[in-house]
Amino acid sequence: MKSAPLHRTMLCRGIALALLMPFGSFAQSTGETVAQAPAADPAAGQDATTLDTVTVTGVRASLARAVELKRDAATVQDSISALELGKFPDDNVADSLSHITGVAISRTAGGEGQKVSVRGLGPEYTLTTFNGRILATDGPGRDFAFDVLPSDVISGADVIKGAEAQNTEGAIGGLVNLRSASPFDDKGQHAVLRIEGDRNTLSDYNGTKYSGVYSNTFADDTVGILLGAVYADRRDRTDVAGNDGGWTRNPDPNDPTWGGNAWGGNIDLNGNGELDPDEYGLIAPGQFRVGSIIEDKKRHAYTGKFEWRPSDSFRLTVDGLKTKLDSPQVSYQQSYYPLFSPGRWSNIQVTNGIVTSFDMDNPDPEQRLNPELLNQTEYRVVDTDLFGANARWQVSDSFAITGDVYRSTSKRYSGGLDTYVVLRMNQPNTAHIDLTRAAVPNVAIQFDDGRDWIDGLKNGEFGESDFDTHYFGLSGDNIKDEINGGTLSGDLFVGDFHVDHVKFGVSLTDRRKSRDLVNNAFNGGENYYSGDNRINVSDLDGDIIDRTLSPSGFMSDVNASFPRNFLGFDVPAYIKALQAYDGQPSPDGGVYDYANAAPEWNPLESYRVREKTTAVFVQADMSGERWDGNIGVRFGTTKTRAQAWDAQIESITELGAFNYSVEYGDPTPILQDASYSFFLPSANFVWHFTDDLQLRLGAAKTMARPSVEQLAPTNTTASVAWGEFTQIYGGNVDLKPYSAKQGDISLEWYFSENSIFNLATFYKRIENQITTSWEPQQDIGVPGYLFNVMRPINGDYAKVHGIEAGLQHFWNNGLGFRAQYTRNWSKSFVDGEERPLEGIAPSVYSLGLMYEKGAWSAGVQADHTDGFVTATNVLGQGYNEQADKLTWLTAHLAYTVNDHLSLTLEGDNLLDDEQTYSINGNPLLSQGYYRYGRSFKLSMALKF
Repeated sequence: MKSAPLHRTMLCRGIALALLMPFGSFAQSTGETVAQAPAADPAAGQDATTLDTVTVTGVRASLARAVELKRDAATVQDSISALELGKFPDDNVADSLSHITGVAISRTAGGEGQKVSVRGLGPEYTLTTFNGRILATDGPGRDFAFDVLPSDVISGADVIKGAEAQNTEGAIGGLVNLRSASPFDDKGQHAVLRIEGDRNTLSDYNGTKYSGVYSNTFADDTVGILLGAVYADRRDRTDVAGNDGGWTRNPDPNDPTWGGNAWGGNIDLNGNGELDPDEYGLIAPGQFRVGSIIEDKKRHAYTGKFEWRPSDSFRLTVDGLKTKLDSPQVSYQQSYYPLFSPGRWSNIQVTNGIVTSFDMDNPDPEQRLNPELLNQTEYRVVDTDLFGANARWQVSDSFAITGDVYRSTSKRYSGGLDTYVVLRMNQPNTAHIDLTRAAVPNVAIQFDDGRDWIDGLKNGEFGESDFDTHYFGLSGDNIKDEINGGTLSGDLFVGDFHVDHVKFGVSLTDRRKSRDLVNNAFNGGENYYSGDNRINVSDLDGDIIDRTLSPSGFMSDVNASFPRNFLGFDVPAYIKALQAYDGQPSPDGGVYDYANAAPEWNPLESYRVREKTTAVFVQADMSGERWDGNIGVRFGTTKTRAQAWDAQIESITELGAFNYSVEYGDPTPILQDASYSFFLPSANFVWHFTDDLQLRLGAAKTMARPSVEQLAPTNTTASVAWGEFTQIYGGNVDLKPYSAKQGDISLEWYFSENSIFNLATFYKRIENQITTSWEPQQDIGVPGYLFNVMRPINGDYAKVHGIEAGLQHFWNNGLGFRAQYTRNWSKSFVDGEERPLEGIAPSVYSLGLMYEKGAWSAGVQADHTDGFVTATNVLGQGYNEQADKLTWLTAHLAYTVNDHLSLTLEGDNLLDDEQTYSINGNPLLSQGYYRYGRSFKLSMALKF
């Protein structure tokens, strides 16, 4: 390779580094920058920027690369790598991460992985970066939703469980760094085109995906480019059931933490109007629903990378990522509100403090069951971008400088486009409700005109005249997240006193996040067409109730008696019909005007948060004859400004049973400022007993910032609309970040090629962990009403400790397996009270079997997450909501026809397992049910 003239090379280096020194903000890069070879030892005569060419193909090679990355990592780390250019092990990055020891994921509609938890700690404890740069998010917090990012744009991912001073702060559970491919990974020209079709057996819907990657190096391998594009269109169905927190519980004088939430009055078994001892803390169903979510998910993604390496001492990289997720969800559900009020229930049966059976036969129209049709939609269209530039200059044999700048944005505009719209039955009936330990109770309803609810829906006997307008909730967020950041760092070779390198740097990050809630709760529009203002649906023009839904296999594994056919209605047609009804006389003496129900900006749950962080670090990398390690410190300050709005309740009007309207005063802005400093020392040490056996030790102080929305002083009393008088505070700027003192011990035995046995233990003591306080029956200044108040607070502390074990081995005959297990023990303390730590899975394990030889590759993988607490004290002290256990089974079969063509068949959720939620694991107290069904993908790859 010819070298450029000295003056021209120096000029180019200076210009590139000048461009990478921004006027505003910097952020530490832990991806490409850290991954590059450090400054070389002059005595060794090694080229500082020489990179080995690694071509990763196939499952076995991918796992071998992951073992190599773990072995060479400076701290506790697990990794996954692409099977080949543009091909990740799973269709979703989160699904691939779930195979890693100690990683669990949550799933969105369709069963796709969405949020990542590390070592049992929830997504709020995890930081996600792309090439070392913080990814903006479309949610109210910091936790990254992986469904916005197609796996085709990723070449690898590292889950860093330990800590190093050079890595970006903000993770206690783990730092997940996603890596993009480089054109220099495999020099020369390469192109791959993939076509994929998928089918979900639950929904019988088909989907397609097209992706392509092109990579090339030019000019004597001094210039490289990589371009990628993905388009995917997938439709799926998820069967759901739940109660939206609809369990009611009487007050219990023996439980001062619970003031009761029986909206229609305390559940009175004997009708004497008093709370008797056998009625203390009595639990009964208040609301439940069942139906299906239909999702039409489209993804577009584009990625590009340009690299210039004019000499062995200089490298410039400019790269970008642009994705668009268009994922509207429409949910058609039946909804029931059987909650207690005096005279509404008869023939009540109680089992172990839970009302399990009752009849509803009161002739009062407001006291009967009145089934409802619920149309719930989520308009989720997310644009996520990340663009950056990175330059590394080997100034001399002993000193290198790296500069990195980037901008990451995420936008979602769904204000006023999400719906929670209800039509309510208006026909006299008698009903029977019976809890069965299934996700849905037995529901039997006989109408006075002789129709039966289950058979009538099946036979099409119900129509628009049987329903009135009711709850009309229109909402949605307009969220914008902008992150500008960069870093300037140095790497100095020392070579004395066991110190190999000293790394140091400064980073700045400027994050601005805004949320504007647009809904019709603040103006009372959600109840405009309810109560006395209800309209019979048959009086509205248009086909509003436009379908009878009979989903194949609907809730087939739920052993209960309830309608398996249900009516669906079209919300856009409904809105047009309501607008066309304007000018008709209304019972309140005026005329109907849709403008009174239209969504508008809701100041109470909108906010602006700006966060500016400055951090410096210094780290010494050391080694000896049989050991290596590092020690360092990261120090910084964060300044936060948060703006929100408040408005006092001026009046509350009861429109009917469990139906209220609220009038607010004028909103007033609230502006809060806060700042804090962090000092995060870390140390890592590896002792090499032999070339194949090593002991790894790590100790550090780490931190995780509060979720962004928890920094804004928002509050809402929206639950008043359905009769639950609760004020929920979003947070305040003075919430302190989580901090943790943690330690790791890991024994790793690389007993044969591409094989490993590892055993690790870890401990974390978390200070200032954020939890929720519950203050029942508080006077918030509304005459005649007492409110329950919820707010996020910093708890005392939490303890998490656990063990990890992993085993991976391949035989020469092509067979191989891998197994991982993580066990956590955790507890937290709030005001001296011991509580479970929310979001901690006590155990996560997986087992994979694979075969790869010649043209064939096959494998099966089972990932299991044990049940864990998701919310504490939902019905008083000790009544916790939990996610029940889930096992996700996947398999693949691949055949390489020739050097240019390969075929792959994959299956997801082959056990057809469902995710369920309950209170304390009691099947009588079901909190939620999600069934995704099995799905299969067939893909073809063409290589050029």
